[in-house]
Amino acid sequence: MIQLLFTLVLAEMALILTLLFGTPLRKLVMMGLDRSKQGRGPLVAKTVAATMMVLFSSTVYSVVKIQKRSTEAGMINPTDEVLLAHRRLEASLVGFSLFLALMIDRLHYYVQELHLLRKNLERLRI
Repeated sequence: MIQLLFTLVLAEMALILTLLFGTPLRKLVMMGLDRSKQGRGPLVAKTVAATMMVLFSSTVYSVVKIQKRSTEAGMINPTDEVLLAHRRLEASLVGFSLFLALMIDRLHYYVQELHLLRKNLERLRI
């Protein structure tokens, strides 16, 4: 699960970098994002986001439960320490992935608006 989340975060970061800089790859990414926002794409994206939010909240709940158990006992045993570190890493990766997905959505919107504004400005100049 951790490897999958690391791959997802790295892919999202690469997508953000392609949206930030005006490379020829940005046009391809913009077309892909435009197509993914048509038809059933938004429904699928919202379903995946909701599932990730449930996973995130479950992981945070598990972290709180392990911390509560360790404070009641007065010390943390090695098994709980490993579980706690694993759950914290998982929660941070899922949360960061959700944040990056939100950034991709907003960057797509802003780049699209910027393209339309430049197009209209060119039309006004001619």
